[in-house]
Amino acid sequence: MARLKLGMVGGGQGAFIGGVHRMAARLDGEWELVAGALSSDPARAKASAEELNLARSYSDFNEMARAEAMREDGIDAVAIVTPNHMHAAPAIAFLNAGINVICDKPLAATMQDAEAIAAAARASKARFILTHNYTGYPMVRQAREMIARGDLGKIRVVQAEYAQDWLTEPASGKQAEWRVDPARSGAGGCVGDIGTHAFNLASYVLGEAPARLAADLQAFVPGRQVDDNIHVMLRYGSGARGMLWASQVAPGNENEIKIRVYGEKGGLEWAQSSANTLRYAPFGAPVQTLTRGGAAASEAAARVSRIPGGHPEGYLEAFATIYSEAAALIRADRAGIAPDGAVHAPDLEDGLAGMRFIAACIRSSKNDAAWEAL
Repeated sequence: MARLKLGMVGGGQGAFIGGVHRMAARLDGEWELVAGALSSDPARAKASAEELNLARSYSDFNEMARAEAMREDGIDAVAIVTPNHMHAAPAIAFLNAGINVICDKPLAATMQDAEAIAAAARASKARFILTHNYTGYPMVRQAREMIARGDLGKIRVVQAEYAQDWLTEPASGKQAEWRVDPARSGAGGCVGDIGTHAFNLASYVLGEAPARLAADLQAFVPGRQVDDNIHVMLRYGSGARGMLWASQVAPGNENEIKIRVYGEKGGLEWAQSSANTLRYAPFGAPVQTLTRGGAAASEAAARVSRIPGGHPEGYLEAFATIYSEAAALIRADRAGIAPDGAVHAPDLEDGLAGMRFIAACIRSSKNDAAWEAL
């Protein structure tokens, strides 16, 4: 099949996540980057496009949306890789033009912007996909399948964490500075940047989002206007209880996301630092280390694996899974058929859930960690 055509908004010179999106999109051969509005600065947009040998470069995303919608060979989807406060306007422009959107997380900087995106997405025939990439790991898919199958029995406890140390001191550099600026990141700092990843991972693996939470948010670095450390208690409608910790001021943690789930019949543990294994502890039996390529690997894990067991797959491959799942959904839409039921790609509802999580955490923390409904 011919590659789908991808455009990009943001991700020009000096950007981090744009490069990740480009590598992920290329990995499985599903996408070709052909167009972009890579910077709000016209000179930087042009120079960035030249570096990437882009066929079509635009200085404005509105112009890009209009032009690409009119072309016979226009893009099939656009990747939005801007800071949070610049998600809404381009997402709405492309959705209104009927072009599929693949957007970095969180959904937006404010709930008002998130609701505007949601209105545009519901009025459009185009898909909206959010890159919560940690759901793309094979052993995360396996954990989800095992929990849904009942291997752990009724779930009692979930613990999710995401720890970093790079903001332990006052922010310095482009990538750090916008993340601690509420005008660009939104009211949430750590809670929006990485707390939403931990929240989404727990919800994805359990197949259930919490009903209520109580949050304690801190800004430990003097003068910081957004939180850099969060502790959240979670209560689920099923009766399960949870804890979520996310921090960007935890020295010794470069980038570690983990989840632990415990039920009546056993427990599971997964960490990105050992992403190709899943620790499974059936109660009263020896602990098992399940591997991505081992005999106990599930169909869900095998479907999103690329290379034989023993050869590690990591962050870029997990990110690429989201792009490949997006391609499968778009191809199914074009063919007028239902997508494969095994395809999982985070969507608008995941984005809205993340925004509600951020807002509830902020309200709770301002009210001395009072319980808030989600």
